[in-house]
Amino acid sequence: MPAPTAKLGVKWLSPTDIRSTTTRIHANRNAHSNLLRNLTENVERHKQQVSESLRSLDAKDRPSVVARAVSGKRLELVRETADQRLAHTRELVELAEHIKSAAAHYRSPVQMLMRDTLGSERRSRIMQQIANSGPVELASLAEFAAATSDKDLAAALCSRVSNLTRIDRPFSSLELADVLCGELHRELQQAILESERRVLEALNEDTEFETGKPNPQRTLQIAMLKKREQEVGAYRNDDEEDAEADSEGKPVDVTSTGRIEAGLQARRTPASSPASPA
Repeated sequence: MPAPTAKLGVKWLSPTDIRSTTTRIHANRNAHSNLLRNLTENVERHKQQVSESLRSLDAKDRPSVVARAVSGKRLELVRETADQRLAHTRELVELAEHIKSAAAHYRSPVQMLMRDTLGSERRSRIMQQIANSGPVELASLAEFAAATSDKDLAAALCSRVSNLTRIDRPFSSLELADVLCGELHRELQQAILESERRVLEALNEDTEFETGKPNPQRTLQIAMLKKREQEVGAYRNDDEEDAEADSEGKPVDVTSTGRIEAGLQARRTPASSPASPA
């Protein structure tokens, strides 16, 4: 497998930057959508007025006359609002590209974990201490790091197991990093996807207003992005939460900590008996 190539020159955006840019996209998108809604209502009112005024016209000729009148009104509004609509869509595209370009900095929870602890003296000391640790100790420390949200320890452990062959690794670095950075990673991934979707929705609505028909290709792209957002699952609806309840109505443990504990358990010898209560 070829070594990954670094994407140099990509602008850095912090999670706060991404959130604030997403908020701007929401506001712009709502303003653009409200504008198109008002314009569409204007066209519909004109259609009703023309239909009312042409009641005496022959029923066969009426639809074509009304259609021409509506088309003329639509073209008039398209010309009058062209600059305003373009300003909205242009800003949306720029903001979404701004966020999308930063996606290289948020590829995985492991990348985020290692970056967050970069330069940490404690992480360096821990790496020296666990340099000769065996699989059982590494697995135990991974459980401890997950339980205590210790990023320095987790990053040191991820570095340590990266030098082991896959079959000898007592835990998954991705699972461990997901405990500490997974929630934020999913939030930012979904923000990037949502921003792209909102731009396409705006462009699609704008095209539909101008021509009276949506763009089939954009409609498909929007549907695919919505599916990917659901797969990321940073924002979840009530139906998805209800689906996680078992037959007894108890919530299923799908937290990051639960996943890593299950992953670690699968890599170890059969579990020892639970400790007796104090």
